[in-house]
This record gives sequence, structure tokens and C-alpha cells, in this order.
Amino acid sequence: MGTSETTVLITVTGPDKPGVTSVLLATLSRNGVSLLDVEQVVIRGRLTLGVLVTRPTDPEELQDQLEDAMATVGMQVDVEIGANSVTGARLSTHAVVVLGSPVTAKAVSKIASKLAEQNVNIDAIRGIADYPVTGLELMVTAPPSELAETRLRTTLAEVAAKVNVDIAVERAGLARRAKRLIVFDVDSTLIQGEVIEMLAAHAGVEDEVRAVTEAAMRGEIDFAESLRQRVATLAGLDETVIEEVADAIALTPGARTTIRTLRRLGFRCGVVSGGFRQVIEPLAHELELDFVQANTLEIVDGKLTGKVVGDIVDRPGKAVALRRFAAEAGVPMEQTVAVGDGANDIDMLNAAGLGIAFNAKPALREVADAALSHPYLDAILFILGVTRDEVEAADARDGLLRRVPLS
Repeated sequence: MGTSETTVLITVTGPDKPGVTSVLLATLSRNGVSLLDVEQVVIRGRLTLGVLVTRPTDPEELQDQLEDAMATVGMQVDVEIGANSVTGARLSTHAVVVLGSPVTAKAVSKIASKLAEQNVNIDAIRGIADYPVTGLELMVTAPPSELAETRLRTTLAEVAAKVNVDIAVERAGLARRAKRLIVFDVDSTLIQGEVIEMLAAHAGVEDEVRAVTEAAMRGEIDFAESLRQRVATLAGLDETVIEEVADAIALTPGARTTIRTLRRLGFRCGVVSGGFRQVIEPLAHELELDFVQANTLEIVDGKLTGKVVGDIVDRPGKAVALRRFAAEAGVPMEQTVAVGDGANDIDMLNAAGLGIAFNAKPALREVADAALSHPYLDAILFILGVTRDEVEAADARDGLLRRVPLS
């Protein structure tokens, strides 16, 4: 008659120190157990170590030995005999990233409550950032239906607005970690402000141009027509103004960190802009971007004519450019990311595998896969599953680590 095996869950807690795992496993090895699962987490220096095992002999004797052994290293141990064993690890279906400044316990409580209402299980939670925002990543398992996923995204978007955090929902697994190309809008996304308004300031028509820009970004005016109207006001400007504006461009906080980190990960990076190539190209060269698509200002005899040359990069044109970049890089569309802020970015974000709205107008937020409302571009990294510790460890190796005080 064979001896049946008993499943035992062992949970060790106490201050993290060298030797704890060694003492635990040495005790288990003397008892001929088989390991089914091991998980360890350390929060603020406090260790929780869980081990699921099977044992063919008396589990009570094992419990006594474990209590004696762990006492020698100042740790508490809890032993659950007959714990449920699940064959094979359950794979989470989605990653839910919560970003805020701060992320309050109340916010996380609301999120957890809404997940429970939809029968979504939280499999694991980890901190992924403490700067420039606080970030938590929840790995969850949702019911297997498109309706459940849509409801999950909609419900969490509503919660995010109520508790003042950003929440991004992504499918978990290989697809999340397979992104390989990212494209940014430029004005008010990669850089602060709008280039055409900076040019307009030199022509004394800044207010007029800003009003047209805002209407176009809200989707109230066709972008191509709005561009023609705005560029027409620049007629007669000396071409030297272009270089002055290019020198005055200020990157969005976190832009360099974002691109530097993505390039380390093997991403191809580019920009697709309704702005102007003559202004953007020096910046693209500095950032070592792989792709640039933008409008070209017509210049005759050293003066802007008030017209653009060639096809206008409008809302459909941005999506076309993204697809072309992906084809040139040999990257499937589902492995692309697009980031923008205005209505003219809608088609591009819809075409991308992951569309991120960055401090965006409502029209874009409604169609984006994720929406960020904090003014730090490196928050994009956290949505992609990169932690702040990983970013700073890489920067430290390259002698680039620094934290700029936040206003």
C-alpha cells in the first residue's frame, strides 16, 4: 500500500537577513520534501517567504523541526498542513498600473473593491516607482471575455477620475513585453509648448495662432486647414527665426530618461509631428531618434512664404507614418506604441498596439488605451512594466543618475 503525500504551506516572516532561506531549505532537505512553489517579498526590510511542499511522512514532525530551526535566526514560521495545491502557476491576464502623487490607501481600496465586484482577482501587487510619481503594478486575472475586459477598462477609468490617479490596463504576458517601436507626437508631448506658437510670437500673431491651434486640438477644425491658416500668418519671417525657436525648445520633464531607457531596451524611437521638420530635426539628432516625420516650411530667398511644401502631416498622415516606420523597422503593429495629446493623434493611437494619451484633450483620452495626467514623460516607462529602480540602476552604471527636485 503506497503512502499518500500531504501538501504543506510554510510561511516565514521577520526581519530580512542573510541565511534565512539557507536555514529553511536545509531543514526541508533533511525531511525529503518536494518543492511545488516558492515566493519571497521584502518590504522595508521585512521578509515574507512562502514555500509550498509535499511530504510523504508525518507533517507534524516537520512543523516542529521548522519552528526550532527558524527560531535560531529570529524568524516566525507558520505551517498550514493540507494546503490546497494548484497544478501549474496561474498566469495573470492583465497588468493594472496605478500612478499618482500620491497614491492613497483610499484610492487602492476603491480599485480593489471595483475589481472584486467584477470578479477580477488580484494575483500580485508590487511598487514600481517612487519618483517622479508613485507607481503600483497589480497583476490581475479577469474573466475570459472581451466584455469583461471592456468593463474592466471602463470601470477603472471612472475610478481613476474619482480618486485622482492614473490607471492603465494592459494585457499581461509576452505581448506586454514585446513592444519594440515607439512614436511620439512632438508639441506638448515630447516638448513643452507648441512650435508654431513660438514662431507666431516672432510675427506678433501668437494669440491668433493659439486660438486656431486649440480649436484644432479639440477636433473642432480640420487639422490640415488649421495648419494652412496658421502658417499663412508667418509669411515674411526671416528663416533665422527657425534656429532661434529650435534653440529655445524645452523638453518635457522625463523625455531624455524615457528615450534613453527605451533605447537600452532595444526600442526604435521616432517622432510624428504636425509641426515643422526644420525645427524638429536638430532635436531628433540630439536624442538619436530613428524616425522623423513632420511638415516642411517653404522658404524662398531666406524668408518664410506662409506655405508648407509637400503633403501635410495631418491626423490620417500620422497613422500612415507610424505604419511606415513599423514596416521599415520590421516591427508588427501590435508591437508599436504611440504617444500624443491632441485630436489629430487619434488615428495614430488607434493604429498602435498601445496608444497612450499624455495630458491629452478629452477626444483623445476617450480612445486611448492609457491616459496620463501627470507632466512627466517617464511615467510611460511604468506602463510598459519598467520600474524606477531598473531605470536608475542603468543610469548609475552610465554615470547619469540624478533626481531633479519636483516643483
